[in-house]
Amino acid sequence: MRLDAVVVGSGPNGLAAAVRLAQAGLKVKVFEAHKEIGGGTRTAPLTLKGFKHDVCSAAHPMGVTSPYLKTLPLEKHGLKWIFPEASVAHPLDSGAVALLTQSLDETADRLGRDAKAYRALVKPFADHAEELMAGAMNPAAFPKHPLLMARFGVAGLRSAEHLFKKFQTAEAKALIAGCAAHAILPLDRSLTAAVALMFLVAGHIKNWPVAQGGSHAITKALAAYFMALGGSIETGVRILSPRELPPAKAYLFDTSPDLLANHFADILPARYVARLKKFRYGPGIFKLDYALRGSIPWSNKDCLKASTIHLGGTAAEIAAAEKAVWAGEHPERPYVLLTQQSEFDATRAPKGKHTLWAYCHVPANSTVDMSGAMENQIERFAPGFKKTILKRHTMTAMDFHSYNANYVGGAITGGVSDLMQLVFRPVARLNPYTTPNPKIFLCSASTPPGGGVHGMCGFNAAETVLKFLK
Repeated sequence: MRLDAVVVGSGPNGLAAAVRLAQAGLKVKVFEAHKEIGGGTRTAPLTLKGFKHDVCSAAHPMGVTSPYLKTLPLEKHGLKWIFPEASVAHPLDSGAVALLTQSLDETADRLGRDAKAYRALVKPFADHAEELMAGAMNPAAFPKHPLLMARFGVAGLRSAEHLFKKFQTAEAKALIAGCAAHAILPLDRSLTAAVALMFLVAGHIKNWPVAQGGSHAITKALAAYFMALGGSIETGVRILSPRELPPAKAYLFDTSPDLLANHFADILPARYVARLKKFRYGPGIFKLDYALRGSIPWSNKDCLKASTIHLGGTAAEIAAAEKAVWAGEHPERPYVLLTQQSEFDATRAPKGKHTLWAYCHVPANSTVDMSGAMENQIERFAPGFKKTILKRHTMTAMDFHSYNANYVGGAITGGVSDLMQLVFRPVARLNPYTTPNPKIFLCSASTPPGGGVHGMCGFNAAETVLKFLK
């Protein structure tokens, strides 16, 4: 079959690119190095029989707000979203819990004397959430709503520390800090406020969902739709040189930039390759998966309402932990992101049992086991948690790198998303999805808008390819 396009990598971005090209009538083939498709959305029995664990991503706030993914008939191909009562719970030592729910008023009212300030900060963006998401998910293009994006830019360019210091209550400060820490940046850096705002607004569109049966359902649905459009997928094929690519008009790489820099330097200018090699990937993660004999015994039962728990105590504690990671340290009290999918999806574990998914940030290339520090953080807010553990599965930063070559040094977001590398990723170009070779394109999380299961890097790259092939 004569191919119009080849996509290397079958994560959400690679498959979104493939689907968009196939929708336009192109002949497209996807190659995947792993034996299974999915990239960061695979699900596997990592602990005990009957327990389904998400190997990488778990809750998907951007999966349901993605301007492209929400247009696709993925439900017809087996994807079912499950929505909890709340997106985020952030417990504190006082016993209080900050709760992010779809209702902006409910979220604000729980913040007491900070209710008015929260509404003033978030409501202007939540009221225009779809327009905001569309602009933020394609930052390389001129926005359709420039005044809204300009207002967001003014608010988001600040640091999260600057943002949460404007609040009085520990709950409001912690809620902002926990959302900002998804950036995997020190919270005194510019743009961490933007990350906090995006996650807060996403929570007011819909509560952060999980995919029934596991995150793999997302890419399985994408793949099924892609093949229904006439596309083809080949797994177990690692592309490591131009000679291994079949003839096609365009090649899209859902990979980290170092694949091109290390294996395709012969067909790219030396200057461009040198710039790719300067791309910064940032810290890695250490991840734990558990089979549990019962629900997590949270001190405050409101935690059971949320798909995602942010653990780390106060905003100041979280800021200190994230700063330590960037200094090359492994914090004794790490910031922990935890998802309890089985509380909402009964298919994840045997009846009466539960799964737990959690990770913390660590320096790049780390091989340190953070199990003890993470379990202490969970036990801090859920006394008796350790007694519920049936079995644990660990992955260090270097385990992640070995599992998926895109996770360079254990970095899961496609590279640092600071002021320099948010739009200009992986290098500064008028169109970030192009390369100096007119047939080679990048569509991974190392292009705008960056990490997350939203498929927009792939969609934006595919739109570029379609213009190129006209």
